[in-house]
Amino acid sequence: MNKKQIVVSAAVVVIMGYLYWLPVKGLVKPKDDKNGKPAMAASAGAVKPAANVTVDMVSAPAKAAIGDALAAKINGLEAQLKKASDADAPSLQVQLAKHWDDVNQPAPAAFYYQALARKENKVQDWINAGNRFNDAYKLTQDTLFQPAFVNDAAEAFQNALKLQPESLEGKTGLGIAYVNGAAGPMQGIALLLEVVKKDPKNWNANLNLGMFAMKSGQYEKAVSRFKTLLAQKQELEPTFYLAESYKQLGMKKEAIDAYQKCKEMMPDPVFSQRIDGYIKELNN
Repeated sequence: MNKKQIVVSAAVVVIMGYLYWLPVKGLVKPKDDKNGKPAMAASAGAVKPAANVTVDMVSAPAKAAIGDALAAKINGLEAQLKKASDADAPSLQVQLAKHWDDVNQPAPAAFYYQALARKENKVQDWINAGNRFNDAYKLTQDTLFQPAFVNDAAEAFQNALKLQPESLEGKTGLGIAYVNGAAGPMQGIALLLEVVKKDPKNWNANLNLGMFAMKSGQYEKAVSRFKTLLAQKQELEPTFYLAESYKQLGMKKEAIDAYQKCKEMMPDPVFSQRIDGYIKELNN
């Protein structure tokens, strides 16, 4: 598998994975329990207590995904890191993180950025680690890895915000981690709304607010978020979610048009076949 194929595969995993993720209702108003007290809303990710997940544990499946040829350079750097002094280790960790970034494998990259951040306590390293952990959570359905990713993401962004309290990227990342299960969903939504109040066109905050709106059945709000994004830049992920939101609202023509745009953006036969199935369903 080459790098272009990996990028395509990652994009398909993200946008199709939402079908698994969407039915969980984490943001709706909770019903009263049998004792008449308000029940706690479930966190969006419904994650379990975190296990001790290591970089080696996530690197193995990542290497299998990218193939031996692309993994060869990473294997060499790992071997160097095992023998490196404390002074030489950070340079190798940076290289490993960047190599994993190049092949769209955020989980191992996250651990290397985390190691750098824990040693040097720099804002950007914490931000890099947090973003990769959030991406890793989004890409996996492994119930062992999910809690570790979301908790490590929250830790990273909390540390970034200690160093730079007004960082919008830090608040966005922390909000996403909170909604995914590191804290209460509404705490996360509040952070994301704070971000878009200061930066109405913020891409990551709007994308996630749109996704969380879908998850709670607020499809009109979701449409507004995705249209805000697509007015800035035509991207596959918000286009796909826009199509899904239109479908849920019964706006068939708009949904079909958005699905067709998805096919143009993602010339992948398996993905196109799935989209054709959605369009056929709408035309019936």
